[in-house]
Amino acid sequence: MSSETTMNLRGLKCPLPALRVRKKLTSLKSGDLIVAECTDPLAAIDIPNLLRQTGDTLEDKAEAEGVLTFRIRKK
Repeated sequence: MSSETTMNLRGLKCPLPALRVRKKLTSLKSGDLIVAECTDPLAAIDIPNLLRQTGDTLEDKAEAEGVLTFRIRKK
């Protein structure tokens, strides 16, 4: 069974959101999901770039009220 982890990365500046997501991905099992909530606009670039490196999947990206939310599936 896969787990879902929500990460509150609000207020963190580049490159911290991507680094925290990378660290969290290393501790997860295949199929697990991260919901990363970021306020740094650069996360919109950094997190997809990170996932291209790791091979993990960006299932969804949304923005509401200045918060970027990424749904990331561990490969």
